[in-house]
Amino acid sequence: MTTEQESVAVAQSENEAFYGATLTMDSSPHIHHSATTTKVMADVLIALTPAYVWSIFVFGFSAFLMPLLGVVSAVLFEYVTQKILKKPITVGDLSAAVTGLLIGFNLPANDSYFLPVVGAAFAIIVVKQLFGGIGRNFVNPALAARVFLFLSWPSKMTNYPAPFAREFGDVVASATPRGGAAVSLLDLFLGKCGGSIGEISALLLLVGAAYLLIRRVITWHIPAAYIGTVALVTFLFPHTGGFFNGQYMLTELLTGGLMLGALFMATDYVTSPITPRGRLIFGAGCGLLTVFFRYFGSYPEGVSFAILVMNCLVHYIDRVTRPRVFGGGKRA
Repeated sequence: MTTEQESVAVAQSENEAFYGATLTMDSSPHIHHSATTTKVMADVLIALTPAYVWSIFVFGFSAFLMPLLGVVSAVLFEYVTQKILKKPITVGDLSAAVTGLLIGFNLPANDSYFLPVVGAAFAIIVVKQLFGGIGRNFVNPALAARVFLFLSWPSKMTNYPAPFAREFGDVVASATPRGGAAVSLLDLFLGKCGGSIGEISALLLLVGAAYLLIRRVITWHIPAAYIGTVALVTFLFPHTGGFFNGQYMLTELLTGGLMLGALFMATDYVTSPITPRGRLIFGAGCGLLTVFFRYFGSYPEGVSFAILVMNCLVHYIDRVTRPRVFGGGKRA
């Protein structure tokens, strides 16, 4: 072998070693991210913690126990259901814990401790596991559980204790701002009002959402479209009559669980669109339906119903808004 041939052989060998080590092809996806389901769900739990702590301060021990019962029940029901159905055990991904906490957040702190247990059973067994587990449910499990509980026990689901009135186990019933209670906008923003456990403080829910945005767990599209649509419609056409009512608009934004729904429930990965344009459509649809149900429905708030309806339309939104494959023709 000549010197030139030896040089070519060495170069080929070095190229093979380099490209073989760094450009080994594998099945798609070829772009990986360090985020896992467990990390994402842990971030959501962290983001919900400030609102949880504040609710305990406002409503007392029951506000601590109700969400905790929801978390424990959801994790237990997921484990047992997966065991019975002989599926892989996935309670470690924390998705059941998030569902349980959100169920607790959607309940009043009225000492009806069976509510989070029954709600968790419905959310995990019926809505989630019977449809195939995480990633296969077509509606948000926590919201479906809230509606199920609301239709089954309406008196208990609307028996809200007054804020800062729980001492030595006493419960003082209170109307919510949507039920006619007179509360200042500042108190609504800070969370000094009656309502479900996790929905009262818009400020702390926004803090939690900011954390999720910084962590890139959620995007701005759904919350902005949802809140912006409700703000625009209620400002231009307030239900109280007339036009251009800023105070009415702010009251609508800060009550009825709208912030909790827009920031933490409508943004659920499984039950929301995958494209930015689709998320904007989804959020706007949630906003329009929320206002429609509030103005013309029999119940004082429509967040849960609006998001569940839009959950059922996500498949069609994705079909319309997904980008065309490079080099492909027009979609039928």
